[in-house]
Amino acid sequence: MTDTSKDSMSEALADRAIAQARAEPQAPPAIAQSAVLGESEEMPEGSIPVKGYDFNGGVDLAALLDSYAQTGFQATAFGQAVAEVRRMRAWRLSDEPVAADEKEELRSAEARARVRCTVFLGCTSNLVSAGTRETIRWLLEHKKVDCLVTTAGGIEEDLMKCLAPHYLGDFGLKGAELRKKGINRIGNLLVPNRNYCQFEDWMTPLLDEMLSEQQSKGTVWSPRTMIWKLGEAIADESSICYWAARNKIPIFCPAITDGSIGDMIYFHSFKNPGLVVDIAQDIRAINDLATKSRASGMLIFGGGLVKHHICNANLMRNGANFSVFVNTGQEFDGSDSGAKPDEAISWGKVRADATPVKVHADATLILPLLVAQTFAREEAGT
Repeated sequence: MTDTSKDSMSEALADRAIAQARAEPQAPPAIAQSAVLGESEEMPEGSIPVKGYDFNGGVDLAALLDSYAQTGFQATAFGQAVAEVRRMRAWRLSDEPVAADEKEELRSAEARARVRCTVFLGCTSNLVSAGTRETIRWLLEHKKVDCLVTTAGGIEEDLMKCLAPHYLGDFGLKGAELRKKGINRIGNLLVPNRNYCQFEDWMTPLLDEMLSEQQSKGTVWSPRTMIWKLGEAIADESSICYWAARNKIPIFCPAITDGSIGDMIYFHSFKNPGLVVDIAQDIRAINDLATKSRASGMLIFGGGLVKHHICNANLMRNGANFSVFVNTGQEFDGSDSGAKPDEAISWGKVRADATPVKVHADATLILPLLVAQTFAREEAGT
């Protein structure tokens, strides 16, 4: 049989099969039908439909951010974070029943309504290097939080910006070339090395003062009291440390030597040795703040030491009542930064009946928007 004959036979068989299928319609295979067209159960009562912002109504930033709750993915996580912060801010002791052993001064409804949730704010140093510094400063200026936990960079970058600015750069700039020019890169931010030299010139006399007061008055410095002294000395209303000192809001920095401040203390120890900074005072202070809180809330932007230090303090009271975590960490490597809130519940750092939220996002995007939707709207009365 030739190839031409084979092709003709195949075409004839195909035509016959098509004609038969048209003459005798058949049901699709049951397995395919059940797999593709399976019945759905009814959605639970109260299920929220997905819906985004409609720009036909104009541009309304607050309404746009409100719509995130129904948008899905990390937009919905942001909406949940807004709701959690609002619950944190709305809580009053008057929401709780009066316990049999309650203090006499906290039995009246008026007194209980004055007792609010203690807010622990945590921010990694890069958020102070960036323009989010101004948002953090606003929170302390207006007494919206009860303490701040940050790293050494969060202190020195705040103070250095009062002396000289940081600049926008690019993530792709070559380190070797920047090193030759005496320019340091933080992501896409640039810090001339002269800024650190100015910082040393400003800070060294203050270290001398601290040592003198330690020797003459017996003052025992802690990172918290040291930061207040630096804030008073900078006397600049753009500074986080200034407002912390002015409003007596503690800034806890257990790794105070891990940065330029540590470099200054190191060099100072050769010129004028003997300065002691006692971290034991501050672990007592932050743990006491947690244990004496009738309700506590954690707002943590970034991870690492900042996140764990706040969570561990709240362990002392069997967990925080309200929590929002914002970072880009993932849990697969076992890091505390990437851990989901449920892991903190297992340690007793978040209460089992709490509704903690994690937003997987860059905090420079989320921090100002979250403050805008909560603390700032509260301040504005909107």
